[in-house]
Amino acid sequence: MQSDQLNYIPILMQFILAVGFVVGTIFVSGKLGPKRSSEIKDKNFECGIESVGNARIPFSVKYFLVAILFVLFDVEVIFLYPWAVNFRELGMEGMVKMVIFMMLLLVGFFYIIKKKALEWE
Repeated sequence: MQSDQLNYIPILMQFILAVGFVVGTIFVSGKLGPKRSSEIKDKNFECGIESVGNARIPFSVKYFLVAILFVLFDVEVIFLYPWAVNFRELGMEGMVKMVIFMMLLLVGFFYIIKKKALEWE
């Protein structure tokens, strides 16, 4: 093997160890866990409050839309940190690229404001 390929052996070993741990935990919990079940044990329990009604109530699509938009803009803000750390080394080219990135971000932000995606009813 070449030395570049040898650098990936620790990653492969860690992956095999992680998969082995997950499979082993699932196997052991299925074989060694308690087998007795009763009506009281099988009952839903949350915070000491008895369950009332169906737990499968539908969520509003607005909820998921706001969550996705939050994650989207949060991830885009993460890209600002490496740029800010390397601001001087990137020079004018990095500044121009970041201005383009921020303009695209603002266009998307104004679009969702125009579509009233963030307004809760």
